[in-house]
Amino acid sequence: MKTNFDLSPRWSTAWSGTDIVVRRNASEVDRLHAPDIRRIVFVQAAGAQGSADPAFALVELEAEFVVFPTETGFAGRVHFERQAFWAAKACTYWTNTVTARLPTHCLRRRGFMLARRSPRYGRVPRAELDALVDQWLIEGPCSWDERRWQRFERSMPFAHIDTRRDTMPSRLQEPQQG
Repeated sequence: MKTNFDLSPRWSTAWSGTDIVVRRNASEVDRLHAPDIRRIVFVQAAGAQGSADPAFALVELEAEFVVFPTETGFAGRVHFERQAFWAAKACTYWTNTVTARLPTHCLRRRGFMLARRSPRYGRVPRAELDALVDQWLIEGPCSWDERRWQRFERSMPFAHIDTRRDTMPSRLQEPQQG
């Protein structure tokens, strides 16, 4: 009998009631109670435009963080499923890979020894990540659509100018005599 070593596990996430179930090769490895989620931080490359582009997601719970690499499909659970739940919770935040770094024990090598390290799935105690996450430049809370529109508005020429201001010089008024 030949042993099959799967060097690239297949990750997935799915809803089960109010829980998000994490599976690796079809076996359940973890479960998060969605109402317990305090904050979700999606980390994207600085130039990324699509909602499917996050490098990883960091989920903040009461006592710990959970790192979700892209291949888990977690971003799709937040962006495209139960949108009313996430909108009411207002817990979705964004940052980029330039400011958001993870400690080495939260990363794994892909491919050869000199290959880039990428985030790996796992739970990390708050004490290990709190100070690091506090240094990240985080924007939000906002949904993917809200963020997309904000980025679009900022990219427009003269977006920084407030067009509601009166651009005409004000006339000098005669002082009232009384």
